[in-house]
Amino acid sequence: MLASANTPVTNAAAQRRPERAAPVQGGEFLTFALGAEEYGVDILKVQEIRGYEAVTRIANTPAFIKGVVNLRGVIVPVVDLRMKFGEPQPRYDQFTVVIVLNVLNRVIGVVVDGVSDVTQLTGEQIRPAPELGTMDARFVRGIGTIEQRMLILVDIEHLLSADDMQLFDRISRTT
Repeated sequence: MLASANTPVTNAAAQRRPERAAPVQGGEFLTFALGAEEYGVDILKVQEIRGYEAVTRIANTPAFIKGVVNLRGVIVPVVDLRMKFGEPQPRYDQFTVVIVLNVLNRVIGVVVDGVSDVTQLTGEQIRPAPELGTMDARFVRGIGTIEQRMLILVDIEHLLSADDMQLFDRISRTT
């Protein structure tokens, strides 16, 4: 039996319908480069931007965790986003920077190829993350468009897994 406009939809029928992506709100985003791609992260998550400096390596951590730095008395784990995204041998040069972020009440540094600018995007300029099949797109908040530029808007809280966050906590406590 088909549901008419006046017939309530059962839970089973509602579960079969594809979910519509919630609209992404606009805002200000710090834009940065990873290889040839441009990314953006919510500016409200950014604490500061620093030049890349030597880190203290921690034994038995995944390769994408470069180590830790002491930032005014706070031990900050440093994650190389290029390695997290699968680039095996990233280059470190004068443009390499660390974006210090506040993520789920933790201070974390992320290494990127360079920072571009702060960009204002409206909700209309942001499209939902596409279904990419084999790629896990949960960390993509949306795709921002500015004229011919496209920005991959990163949901940093989804990019770093619960296991990553627990590891950061252990690193911060033991150093």
